[in-house]
Order: sequence, then C-alpha cells, then structure tokens
Amino acid sequence: MSDARYPFTAVVGMADLRLGLLLNAVSPAVGGVLVRGEKGTAKSTMVRALAGLLPSIGTVADCRFACDPAAPDPQCPDGAHGGAGSLERPAHLVELPVGVSEDRIVGSLDLERALAEGVKAYEPGLLARAHRGVLYIDEVNLLQDHLVDLLLDAAAMGRSYVEREGVSVRHAARFLLVGTMNPEEGELRPQLLDRFGLTVEISATRDPQERAEVVRRRLAYDADPAGFAARFAEDERALAMRITAARELLPQVELTDTALRQITAVCAAFEVDGLRADIVMARTAVALAAWAGRTEVLEEDVRKAAQLALPHRRRRNPFDAPGLDEEQLDRTLEEHAGAEEDGPDDTDPDTDPDGGGPDGPGGGPQDEGPDGGPDGSTVADPAPDPAGAPEQAPPPRPAPGAGREKAPVAGADPYRTRLFEVPGTGRGARGRRSAAETDGGHTVRARRPQGRLARLHLTATLQAAAPHQAARGRSGRALVLAKDDLREQVRRGRESNLVLFVVDASGSMAARQRMGAVKGAVLSLLMDAYQRRDKIGMITFRGTGAELALPPTSSVEVGAARLEQLPTGGRTPLAAGLLRAHEVLRVERMRDPDRRPLLVVVTDGRATGGRDALAQAERAAGLLAGQGVASVVLDCESGHVRLGLARTLAARLGGPAVTLDELRAEGVAALVRDHRSVSTQRKAA
Repeated sequence: MSDARYPFTAVVGMADLRLGLLLNAVSPAVGGVLVRGEKGTAKSTMVRALAGLLPSIGTVADCRFACDPAAPDPQCPDGAHGGAGSLERPAHLVELPVGVSEDRIVGSLDLERALAEGVKAYEPGLLARAHRGVLYIDEVNLLQDHLVDLLLDAAAMGRSYVEREGVSVRHAARFLLVGTMNPEEGELRPQLLDRFGLTVEISATRDPQERAEVVRRRLAYDADPAGFAARFAEDERALAMRITAARELLPQVELTDTALRQITAVCAAFEVDGLRADIVMARTAVALAAWAGRTEVLEEDVRKAAQLALPHRRRRNPFDAPGLDEEQLDRTLEEHAGAEEDGPDDTDPDTDPDGGGPDGPGGGPQDEGPDGGPDGSTVADPAPDPAGAPEQAPPPRPAPGAGREKAPVAGADPYRTRLFEVPGTGRGARGRRSAAETDGGHTVRARRPQGRLARLHLTATLQAAAPHQAARGRSGRALVLAKDDLREQVRRGRESNLVLFVVDASGSMAARQRMGAVKGAVLSLLMDAYQRRDKIGMITFRGTGAELALPPTSSVEVGAARLEQLPTGGRTPLAAGLLRAHEVLRVERMRDPDRRPLLVVVTDGRATGGRDALAQAERAAGLLAGQGVASVVLDCESGHVRLGLARTLAARLGGPAVTLDELRAEGVAALVRDHRSVSTQRKAA
C-alpha cells in the first residue's frame, strides 16, 4: 500500500482550522493551535497533512537535536559542532500518545551506559525530536496536567530543561504545537487553555453536498492514495511556496500604532487576564499580514486575530463556554480605528481618512485566500460561518417524570468546599484528592520492581549492588550488576477519584429555596472535582426509580448542565438510587480498577414509594459499605423538627454526614479556629 499522505489542499471546508495551522506554519511564535471539535472531523488528517507542506530543514550531521548548521545551539548536548557536516531532511512530525511518560517527553539518564560504563549520558526525548518540526498531541485534554504544563512551557520558551537523576541538560525545542480535543470528554483548565496561542472550534458540515464531496474524496484516496495525491501535487507545491514566501516576508511586516492600540483595546474590553493575549494577537496579526502578502497590519488582521486568539481566554471558571461577542469586538475596533494618541476625538471613527469604505463590520477587505488553497480551486467552499455569536437556544423543557414535577430551579453561586478524601493509599491517576502512590510526587522509599522497572532508584540500586562487587570480580569503573540489585522508586502523591453523585430529586427536596441551595452545594462539589482532576457521574432518583443522568466522565461542564435542568417532584425511591450507584460502581471498577470511587449522596434521608422503603434503603447502604465504597452524605434536611434520617443513612454507609452549612470550607475553618480558641482558654485557665 502506498504511503502517500492525504493532501492538505484536498480537505473540504474547515476554513478556520486551515488558517490557524497555516499561520503557525508561517510564524511558530504564535504559540500553536488548539483544535476543539467533535470526533470524525478530519482534525488529525489536517495536522498530518500540514507537516508535508513545511520546508525541509538543514541539520548538523549526527546531531540528535536537529541543530541548524548556520546557527547551531551553543548549549547542544551533542557538542559545539565546529566544522561538522550537514544534511537536508523533511521536518519531523512527532505524535504524542496519551499514555506517554515524562521520561519519554523530555528524555532521561541513559541507564544502560550509566550502569555499564559508569558515565552520565543523556537519552533525548520527543521534544528533541520535534525541534524545528511539528509536535502533535491528539486528545490533549486526556493527557495528565503536569505533562501538558511541561509541553507548553517548552513551547513558550523554545527550550527544554532537564534536571533529574543527576542529569542537567538544556537543548533547543522550537516546534509547531498542535493539540486536538473533543470537549465532550472533558475540558482543559483555563490556565492551560491560555497557553495555546490560537483555538479553533470545528464541527462537521450539515450541507449534504459538502458532506458528499468529503466522502467522494475519501473513497478516491482509499482506492488509489498515490493517484489521489498526484491530483493535488501542484496545489500542494504552490501552498508550500506560499508558506516559504510568507516566512521570508514576516520580518518586514510593520505593526502600526493604530493596530497595536486596537489589539490592546480589544483585550482590555474583553477583560482578558494577563498580557499573553495581547502578545499572541500581535504576532497573529503580523502573520496574517505576511500570509496575505502585505507589509502592514490592517484592521481585518486584528479582527481575525481576535477571533482566533481570544475565545478560549474568556473562560472565568470551568463552567464557562469559550466564545466571543462579535458585536462588542466590532464596536471596540471602530472606537480605536485611526485614533491619534494626542487627540482621539479629532477624528470621526465612522469616516475613512483614505476615502475607502466604512471601518465597521464587513467594511474592510475580507480574507483574500488565507483560508483555502493557493487559488481556491481545489478546496470546496466551506459552509457559511455567521459572523455574529450564535443565538442562545431556549432552555430545554424538563424531562417528564413520575409524580408532580416542578420547573427547574437555578442553583446558588458555587463556593469553596471542604476536602473529602478516600481513605487509605491508592494507585490511581495523578490528581489532587486522595493519597496515592503515583509516578509523580515525592520519593518515600525504594522497592524491588513489580514487573517492568518504571523509575530507577539509583542510590538504593547502588547500595544493593555494592556489597557484591568483590565477589563478582569488578575491575575498572563499570559496576557489576545483577537483576536482583535493581530498585525502583515509590513516590507518594495525590490521585484523582471517581466522584459519583446520587441526588434526591423527589418532592421532599423540591422547595424552591431549598433546592437552590442543594444545587449550589452540588455545583460547588462539581467545581471541587474539576479542580482535583476527578471523573464525575450523576444519578438522580425520584418518582418510581433512579436514572443515570450522567455516565462517569471527565466533562464536569456536562454535569453542571444536567444539574441546572434537573426536574424535581414525586416520591423518594432512595433504595433505587443506592442500588443504581452500586451497579454503576461495579461496572466502573472493571473498566478502571485503579480509580477509587467516592460516593456523595445528596438527600434528606427520607424514603417513600413502597413497603419498608426505609429498610430497603438501609440494606442498599449496607451493600455499598460491604464493598468498601467511601461515602459522604450531604444532609439536606431543614426546618425546626429534624428526624436525623440522613445521619442514620451515613452511619449505614460508613461515612460522615455533612450539612449544607458545614460543607463550606470557610465554615469548617471557623469551627477549627473556635475549637483552638476554646482549647487555648482552657489551658490558660
């Protein structure tokens, strides 16, 4: 089968994605692009196709770090390269798998040489291979946060720093960073989103003709990859030449004072945190001008740069959706178009001093080809993309359920909650909730490897081997090792958990003020789960049964949306909710045995809807306790007369019962301060 890649110019539609990738190819200083979209939208195809368009690079022969012969890296671990030969090769496309380790990314000590030859030798990682090429991270939102931080730091600084296991290495790491993600599988933290230069939202076209063209081209490629690539070879060459020309023109592009004022005014108007957005917008606007073959940044460059660089920086908390108010953007650009620093009121913003068209939306020239192929002939026109923000759809009607239903109640504002942990020490994915043995954290001890050696404990290995050197006939510097000498590090850190909410949505919880407080509490716990990198799931029970409202997922935003539209009313089948939780946890235990669950039951403890309903609920609670499930009961009982049923349920589950007032972290801190104050007074007395 032919290895011919799918041509970049053969991809149908996806105008913003094409533009974002091409701008980064012209100017990697833009900071990469994050592609957000549903599955099956050719995200990976376009990234792999882009790598074939990049100009080939010259490298120093035998340099593992792709040093440029014209300007080799003085800190290159492979030496100063004085008088070394050179070779020409294509730019590398390095794909980062989701399960990659930190050692594989940044490199590590070459253990074989260290132990066999007694020398410290560095083995390069993927960052070294990606230098002067493309680093592609598919499903970046599923990558562990500390790895994403590491990658984005290297991308921002253009250099990788390795300080570990006695190795201290610096090497250049400048690459075009592309990440793709499906928001349904969980969001990136706002801090990580901000580190990507541009973001592009994509979805499959709904135009039948355009979809048919996509299928037609894909079938043609599968039938004859080489022949299909040959059809677009000329367009690919022209586009590659245009990238090269834009790169050469880039240093000559002037960012005028007017354009810079517009950039900073837009960032200030949208209340973007920090100054990274201003810098990224400026670099993007300059790249847009170079791509269009101009040496001056115009207003349409600033507008397009804002559309690509700002939407993902508007998020204030995990439940905010990325977006940009186009009317506000155009209004801000108009207010600062052509304004003089000495007298901003001397010029009518609605008048073009050059006699051209108006500066308002649509008044300036539109993108002249940067979105498509070099002449637009080989790429199907994308579906219309409305300039304004999408209209807000009316909220969905509550789902029908048994018993009397009440309209959904908005939750109170979220707040910081106290920390709930799963007892014991786990071995799950790195996070911020419960104690666990992880691949990060601090080293607490050494042990013999359990399976494949993951992380060598060098000191413990040397100590184990030292007493046997004479008996093994050691001579010279090399250490004589046996397999039994090897020791691995045991690191203690924090893990993420599966937080499963079981929410009582019955009539006894449906009082408007009460349900608003309950939703605010659950929303606060969802926020806490997001910050601690947990997976979450949600079960609701009311009427005659329980429903899995949200299967376990990393997308806390979906959980918040489901909670917001939660209908209430009917009886209280508490036992059904607990039994459904038992079944969900059983399935999840098989899927991910290392992720420990935390069950959060939100109820007033009442149980109705059948004979011995309360006794059935207690038996279901005993079943969960017998499985060792860590539980917390959020006691929602209110009023002067309280039955204490939620606390009885908590005792059956083997976990604490916490009232809504006790859930707040500041409330817990106040209780601790009061307790300490009383203790101090007693000691003084």
